[in-house]
Amino acid sequence: MEYRHLGHSGLRVSEIALGSWLTFGSSVDRSGTEEIVKRAYELGINFFDTADVYANGKGEEALGRALAHVPRHYVVVATKCFFPMSDSPNDRGLSRKHVTESVEGSLRRLDTDYVDLHQCHRFDPETPLEETVRAYEDLIRQGKLLYWGVSEWTGEQIAEACRIADATGAFRPVSNQPQYSLVTRGIEAEVLPISEREGLSQVVFSPLAQGALTGKYSGGRRPEGSRAADDERNRFMDRVLAEDLLDRVDEARPIADALGVSLAQLALAWCLRRRSVASVIIGATRVAQLEENAAASGVHLPEDRLRQLDKLFPGPKVQTLLAG
Repeated sequence: MEYRHLGHSGLRVSEIALGSWLTFGSSVDRSGTEEIVKRAYELGINFFDTADVYANGKGEEALGRALAHVPRHYVVVATKCFFPMSDSPNDRGLSRKHVTESVEGSLRRLDTDYVDLHQCHRFDPETPLEETVRAYEDLIRQGKLLYWGVSEWTGEQIAEACRIADATGAFRPVSNQPQYSLVTRGIEAEVLPISEREGLSQVVFSPLAQGALTGKYSGGRRPEGSRAADDERNRFMDRVLAEDLLDRVDEARPIADALGVSLAQLALAWCLRRRSVASVIIGATRVAQLEENAAASGVHLPEDRLRQLDKLFPGPKVQTLLAG
């Protein structure tokens, strides 16, 4: 396993991170969760991502139990807040009240004294950004958080958060957690260049397009036990299961074969080709799946293969951004 710095911080995270969306606390039972987390740690994965809203807090509880026997200083635990946790009008968003109370709840569920990375799960247009930045400043100074980041923010929102942090002497965010994969490349136009300018790393989710880039759905198949076959977990998969996309995934198979890697490893290594991508978040319901994906760390993709992939999965036009 190889490691990269998270933004301009001194924190190093594994290139492969283990996430818990739709798995821990829901589709994977306690023993399965503990087995997967234990194996991830053995493979060198030190970065574990969750969120308060995952299974309404049960995702954090499951991860906390699974990490109970791992030395705390050996792992980087990340969680998030923004989405409603109840019907209360203040139990959502990025107000000082909700961020503070969400952190306290996450600490209890994860059974830890501090969170390494706390992330704004989405941007909150109803809360002044300065309020959110100052809330994170206070929580970091209290020792409850070590770093903070954002998720699915625009380039402009990221730049403004950094400007406010600089103006108030607060800690800047160190990372952004966007959706990014061969088939979802929108961040390349604005978010990536602005993040690089401001010193934020990307911690990307859905790098396998919810399994579509593994090739297991070729020909419209929906194998038993897969996410696509589960009506509770496939609600966001219509686009990635489109026939033309799956055909292009099949066309990428010879590229993977020539490099001696699986389609999944190819897709993960493609995301990691950018040094500004610190880590890719994978989900796992089986140890074998985890082991295959973890082997993508350190895989180098030659330029000619990258050009082939760009033809199959073209990205957006990238803007030239001024440095001001």
